[in-house]
Amino acid sequence: MRSVFVRALADQRRSLIGWGIGLFLMVLMETALWPSIGKMPDLRQFLANYPEAMRKLFDIEDFGTGAGFVNTELFSILVPVLLLTYAIGRGARAIAGEEEAGTLDVLLVTPVTTTGLLAYQAAALLTGLLTLGTVLYAAVVAGSVLFGLGIGLFPLLSATLAMVLLAAEFGFLALAVGAVTGRRAVAIGVAAASAVGAYLLYVAGELVTAVQPWQWLSPFDQAMSGGPIGAGFRAVHLVMPVVAVLLVAAAAPRFARRDISVAH
Repeated sequence: MRSVFVRALADQRRSLIGWGIGLFLMVLMETALWPSIGKMPDLRQFLANYPEAMRKLFDIEDFGTGAGFVNTELFSILVPVLLLTYAIGRGARAIAGEEEAGTLDVLLVTPVTTTGLLAYQAAALLTGLLTLGTVLYAAVVAGSVLFGLGIGLFPLLSATLAMVLLAAEFGFLALAVGAVTGRRAVAIGVAAASAVGAYLLYVAGELVTAVQPWQWLSPFDQAMSGGPIGAGFRAVHLVMPVVAVLLVAAAAPRFARRDISVAH
């Protein structure tokens, strides 16, 4: 049964290498801008001219520090988008993609239940995200050392973990929807729309007082509130993996009842 997990990892090895290299280079290019930006004499005055809504949303008040710069430039938009793109795409392909390609039957012939197959695919997806998270962490550490951002190792670790958990939640959603429907496009569409909706809730909570009591329900708020570099590990981070596991668990019975042989 371990061969299913190994095969799932092998299927994503090339994409992981490409994503990892791209992520590492992107982080280095962004952090390389810090020496020039950090030495701007009128930086604080320049930032003060930004609209208050933007300063609050992107935590621009701390942009003049290395951690604040990385939070604004990387962890507020670029890193979440990249990891979410990978996670949703991989989650949709794990079951629905195999089914549409006509190769899912090969996996189901092995001595593994449909629930076990779903669990192994989820584990492989999480392993891939943890690999990219490790690359992200190493790249920011390298950039911090090379360009003098002064980012602490432990605050960065909690921020990186938050990004991985955020991507995993929506990746697991794509996996679950793909297992239930057998349609890759549907899985991608549902997960992507959910991510957009969650981000809009996070943004609205930052800008609209009436929405703030509901803002914590957004995975983006759970992952990004307070930094995320500098916020440290928070109990609300645990909501993301719990929801991710529940999504896959809820899909398992429906996946087991589907007639895979006639789903192509």
